[in-house]
Amino acid sequence: MPGHVNWIELPAKDTAAARIFYTGLFGWSTTEFGEDYHVIDNGPAGAITPRTDTFDHPRVYFATDDIDTSTTSVRDLGGTTGDIQTVPGVGRLAHCADDQGCPFSLYQPESEA
Repeated sequence: MPGHVNWIELPAKDTAAARIFYTGLFGWSTTEFGEDYHVIDNGPAGAITPRTDTFDHPRVYFATDDIDTSTTSVRDLGGTTGDIQTVPGVGRLAHCADDQGCPFSLYQPESEA
């Protein structure tokens, strides 16, 4: 449903230590999906991923049915968007910021056509 949080990413300096932490706290288990990207199996839809200099806080993804229109709206409303990225077999995403500079991301699932 558009506007709902449909994915989160938790950046960690040490993803193995982060997985131990969240397993102890919430009982989460994860499955590796690509290099050092760990999808949460039994918690919120999301993943534990390596931290970088530019990705050091949790990232929230909001659902959209049309990422092209949504990114245009972000810019029209005074926000900013990065390039739309396609993840084969997953969908399309764009990292954005609202008009106050708060970062968020948009995600359009790959169609099941």
